[in-house]
Amino acid sequence: MTQPSENTSYKDIKQTVLDRIRSGEWRPETLLPNEQELAVEFSCTRTTVNRALRELADEGFLERRRKAGTRVLAAPQRQARFTIPLVRDEVEALGGTYRYALVSSETIPAPEWLSARLALKADPRVLHVRCMHYSGNTPFQYEDRWIVIESVPQVEQADFTETGPNDWLVQTVPFTNVELTFMASRADSTVAGFLDVPEGEPVFTAERITWLQGQPVTFAKLYFATGYRMTTQI
Repeated sequence: MTQPSENTSYKDIKQTVLDRIRSGEWRPETLLPNEQELAVEFSCTRTTVNRALRELADEGFLERRRKAGTRVLAAPQRQARFTIPLVRDEVEALGGTYRYALVSSETIPAPEWLSARLALKADPRVLHVRCMHYSGNTPFQYEDRWIVIESVPQVEQADFTETGPNDWLVQTVPFTNVELTFMASRADSTVAGFLDVPEGEPVFTAERITWLQGQPVTFAKLYFATGYRMTTQI
């Protein structure tokens, strides 16, 4: 088993901890020595130890609790990592020619279902934008998006005639949290018409909610044409 030497890097410590877990030296539920003890053992700073343990916790091998210490998890809790590119990038990566079309854009009071979903305050105003994304002349994605004006007041001056709302939001408003939901939904008459599929056809659907410092920014429902694939790594 590798043992770090003087001037050990955080990668060396990380590998050593993994070796001890995988060999059974540190079994599930084992409480690790504290950072100071590990820093002495590895002849390094606590900062170096902290980075190694933090990365292992992020990767699902350890659980770290303030005042309770760091312990080995019974089974690695791996997290799926999704890359959500702009639609233009997706289309062009597949060899297509991206085309965008605005369907409608209107400022209205938030419907009750949206206020409940986003825990909005009384009588909020939202911008409701519907648009289409194409690969050449073939439908790729139908986007139905709601933007909370109180959270993004500058959206009232935005022009979505040539640029989609997601592109504008990415360039204009940072976000701190995202909630993603994936499902198969049956195309109603509107979705079926835009995606050129039979009404009632199951279509890949994604719901995306973003927040900025606890304030809801946008809720989007994205419907994808037949054959769409999403890939993630664990």
